[in-house]
Amino acid sequence: MVDEKIFKAYDIRGTYPDQLNEDVAYLVGGAFVQVIGAKKVAVGRDIRLSSEALEQALVRGITDAGADVELIGVVSTDALYFAVGKYGYDGGIMITASHNPPEYNGFKMCKRDAIPLSGDSGIPEIKRIVQSGSFRKAGKPGIVARKDILDDYITHCLSFIQRLHLCSFSIAVDAGNGVAGVILPHLFERLPFKVEKLYFEPDGNFPNHLPSPIEPENTKDLRELVVRKNYDFGVAFDGDADRMFIVDEKGNLVGGDMITAMVARKMLQRFPGSAIVYNLICSKTVPETIEKYGGKPIRSRVGHAFIKPLMRKHNAVFGGEHSGHFYFRDHWYADSGLIAFLVVAELLSELEKRPSEVVAEMDHYYRTGEINIKVADRHRTLERVAEIVQKETGAQPDRTDGITFDFGDWWFNLRPSNTEPLIRLNLEANSPELRDEKKEWVLSIIEQAK
Repeated sequence: MVDEKIFKAYDIRGTYPDQLNEDVAYLVGGAFVQVIGAKKVAVGRDIRLSSEALEQALVRGITDAGADVELIGVVSTDALYFAVGKYGYDGGIMITASHNPPEYNGFKMCKRDAIPLSGDSGIPEIKRIVQSGSFRKAGKPGIVARKDILDDYITHCLSFIQRLHLCSFSIAVDAGNGVAGVILPHLFERLPFKVEKLYFEPDGNFPNHLPSPIEPENTKDLRELVVRKNYDFGVAFDGDADRMFIVDEKGNLVGGDMITAMVARKMLQRFPGSAIVYNLICSKTVPETIEKYGGKPIRSRVGHAFIKPLMRKHNAVFGGEHSGHFYFRDHWYADSGLIAFLVVAELLSELEKRPSEVVAEMDHYYRTGEINIKVADRHRTLERVAEIVQKETGAQPDRTDGITFDFGDWWFNLRPSNTEPLIRLNLEANSPELRDEKKEWVLSIIEQAK
């Protein structure tokens, strides 16, 4: 029996080979074709040790279901989305476990125009077929071909900026032994930057650190290198290179919400008056920056399943999340760390400033960062917190995503994890003293509510 825990909100993911193996991959391939009615599918993969074996099994399933396959090789997830959008495939599957440890692997799936499959649409249907143990096989199997998309993909990413505007920055780049080490050398050939490459050798064991730059311990080497060699800034990519994180010249990690504000500023210069979507965990700096530069801020729940439809509804040119996901209308509303990196580099070039200077000019708030708290019952705890805060302050919670209370000079959001017995706290205030005081207050209420 297939472990149902591999079917997540946004992808299929688990440990290899106990949860996810060649038999499961074969069934996923056939189920994918059956569910979306695909005739031609693009398949890409990351550099994990199990990715090639899973690719072979997945392709057998796709072709046995009657669809043709084009293998696009070792690519970033955003390159897979590009391929599906650009070349008109009926769908695409990226074999990756993104930022997870080496023993994990998985499948990110999309249909035509890079519209993702999710726990609300597509993945439950695939789950039912996979758990049944069979799919509809075609009388005539599909054929397999290969396609090199790299030059077209790099050209597409570069179309978001004016290369002539770029300064000859000196930067350090951490590829984390992931897919970025394969992709980025082709990009840097066409840029004026002086680049020091860190962990560019693809290695599915991830010997230097986990490919998850959002955790500070995984950017330690990069942050120290930037300071030691006085680089203008540093950049880190996650395992499948769809997320990007900036390290400023002082060795500090720049939050995803600050990158969202920087990219929004630049995109509004190019597309004046446009809508920009941001998730509600982002700092107030984000909507303030969007309004300052003439845009229309649109607040969203966390996650691409909510952000992408909102972007389509409002024809938003860009959307950003605190977690390092950055979405672009002209990239089929999909996320791309590489495009976000280029846009930030162009903004810094035009301003002739380093990242910390740009952030300091626009950001006047103080945040706790995301605090994860273990609880036995996520939803009951949230309700109890809402009751206590409401009783003590008279304020009403915003229930757009979890609970949010905004008191003007400070606010907090508390929301449940989708997959773990955790609730996640984000809090922001006008001063560090107020932040620390209110953090302790909210944590004490959570302790009462547990």
